[in-house]
Amino acid sequence: MMRALLALLLTLAGMARAELPVRPARVVRVLRHDPGAFTEGLFWLNGRFYESTGEPGRSSIRVTDPATGRVLRKVDIPPPTFGEGIVAWKDEIVSLTWRDGRGWRWRLADFKRLSEWRYPGEGWALTSDGRSLIMSDGTPELRFLDPVTLRERRRLTVTAEGRPLPMLNELEWVQGEILANVWMTDRIARIDPDTGRVVGWIDVSALHDRVGRDNNDAVPNGIAWDAKGRHLYVTGKDWPKLFEIAAPKSR
Repeated sequence: MMRALLALLLTLAGMARAELPVRPARVVRVLRHDPGAFTEGLFWLNGRFYESTGEPGRSSIRVTDPATGRVLRKVDIPPPTFGEGIVAWKDEIVSLTWRDGRGWRWRLADFKRLSEWRYPGEGWALTSDGRSLIMSDGTPELRFLDPVTLRERRRLTVTAEGRPLPMLNELEWVQGEILANVWMTDRIARIDPDTGRVVGWIDVSALHDRVGRDNNDAVPNGIAWDAKGRHLYVTGKDWPKLFEIAAPKSR
């Protein structure tokens, strides 16, 4: 009921009208995922999934084996901090927190905390286009950050059918586009990084139904791209499954 209502509100708001193409996610294979992982960030690197989780007392950064879902390494983020998105940059991981206005750099090899950084507003998710780190904060704006200094370079306003699109959550750079979960919906937005316009949607509602999670917080969140193998993966908060889906065709 809640998802149906949200979908209706989304449509009425003009964010997902028929003018934009909507492609249902096509499942290629299904992998295991920790059902206790409140997923906030996800990326693929060197044959492993790196994932960040949220909620005070449950927040962590971890690396997992894709074949078994087993956690290979993990660092807990102490409460009351609410962990958010992560991204790899060279030999480090950069992480966010939700409302604390601070993040950290971690050594990729062993998750040792290296330094802290500060930013205004909320932190939701991170990805990279290879030149900048791209950050979402729950608004229609994406921030482009210098990966060395973490200073803001510019902002990009995301629009769908000419209207600002808020609630941009987990991000992933895929074949020249920014893919973004839209919080509390079953839609992934495909965003043109030059204009900020949404060029299409990926509908993951069928995947949401397959995991059997009905609580309001267990929303789709988590996108990872294996550029070498051209594999696209998605999951959700507290989902017991992680899905490989067919990647959208590049424009």
